[in-house]
Formats: sequence, structure tokens, C-alpha cells
Amino acid sequence: MQKDPQASQSTDQIAQQLQETVETVAAPVIILDDIELTLGEGASRVHVLKGMTLTLEQGKSVGIVGPSGSGKSTLLMVLAGLEQVDSGEVTIAGTRIDLLDEDKAASFRGENIGIVFQSFHLIPNMTALENVAVPLELAGKKDAFTVAERSLKAVGLAERLHHYPSQLSGGEQQRVAIARALAPSPKILIADEPTGNLDAATGKQIADLLFSKQQETGLTMVLVTHDPQLAARCDREVSVRSGKIISAFSNHADQDSAGQSAYDNMPEKAVS
Repeated sequence: MQKDPQASQSTDQIAQQLQETVETVAAPVIILDDIELTLGEGASRVHVLKGMTLTLEQGKSVGIVGPSGSGKSTLLMVLAGLEQVDSGEVTIAGTRIDLLDEDKAASFRGENIGIVFQSFHLIPNMTALENVAVPLELAGKKDAFTVAERSLKAVGLAERLHHYPSQLSGGEQQRVAIARALAPSPKILIADEPTGNLDAATGKQIADLLFSKQQETGLTMVLVTHDPQLAARCDREVSVRSGKIISAFSNHADQDSAGQSAYDNMPEKAVS
């Protein structure tokens, strides 16, 4: 009995599509390979990152913990393309950002990476709506204010669109910062101590908001935090000390094999 060539072709196409889907799901969105970074000059020169290697898949969250001065925030700067490494490779969403010049890095960051800072970094003489719209306008988005309004409403600030930062509470200012980071629909959200300047109750609300948005949008989230409870909510934790990753492990027992491979050859538990 002869096979129907059309049916065979259809089966082959389906198999190829399934393979492409699996590869897309499993593909890492963040790859750091043997990163070295030294800052300062002369006697003040400091070796900040030492052979740092890290991989994270799309849609996952990682909490980066460690003492002050361990290199956590510098690591975030490298991930965002805001700090140039001495050696090693930094691949974000398939692009070697360590090879990009300053202008191309800024363009890539605007399209792919949202950043939330501990101290909000809002422009004081602009309203919440204007603060969120500015980076969209700079990126050439024609509907910047429409997108900004939608993003602010999504974080519960529908009634605060035209308020200035000085008229907002700390929690509200951080919500504006989160709306600004999420407005361009980035693939990756980077947050440096996002609850550090907030009281416990407000900090929990901001943490809840971050994780709910991460789940809703399927973006990859990288958090630097001193809060062990916040780090424990992430899919994975990475412990950094003296510029090195000293441990990395999954917080969830049901990780798939691709997820487990993210930290090959790393200790299973954090070192105290």
C-alpha cells in the first residue's frame, strides 16, 4: 500500500513545528559565560565579577542573594548592558550584548529589558503618566501615552495618572516604576532591591505585583534582594559572594529537566 505523499509531508511539518516549539521553550534567554569584570584604576582597582557563569530559561524567575559588595548589583548592570565586561560572553535573548556599541545596546535594552530600581528613579517634574510614557516616546512609539495609561492601570494606579512623584507614596512610586519597566513588553525584567525602600506591608504588595505580572506576561525576572522570603518565591536562587556564584538551586521540586540543567555543576544548597 502506497503512502499518501501529502499526508507524509503534513506529518513531517507537524513534527518540525513541534521540535521548533520544544527548542523555543527550552532555549535560555540569559547566558553568562565566564564573565570577568574589574572596576576602578590603580590601587583602587577591584575585581568585581570572577568567572561568573549563569543560564536562565524564558519565563523563569531567579533571586540573586548575597552580602553587600558581593557583586549582585554589578551583575544586574551587566545583564542590562549598562556595564561592559572585561572578558566572557553576555547573551540576552539570542544577542551578544557584550559586542554591541553604546547606542545599539541602549536600543536593545529599550526593546527587551525592563529595569526596576530600589530608589524608583522617577522624574520629579513629570506626572506618573509622563514618567511611563517618556521611554516609549524615546523609542519612537506613536501611542506612547495610550500604552503608558494602560500600563499604569494594570498596576492599580488608574486614579494616579496625573500625580507627581512627590504626591505619591513610596509604594505608589514603585508601582509607577514597575509600570514604566513593563510598558514596552520586555522579555526580561530586572529588579534591584525593589522592596528595599518600602515597609514590610508595602513591600509584600510590590512583590505580589511583580510575581503576578511575571506570571501573566511570561517574562523572565531577575531579582537582587536581601530578603530571603522574596528570593524563596523565585523559581531559583543564586548566592553570590566576592564576585563568584557560590551556589544555585531550584526552589520548586517540579522543575523539568531543561530547568535543572540551568545550573550544571553547581552545589545543590546555598553555602552559609
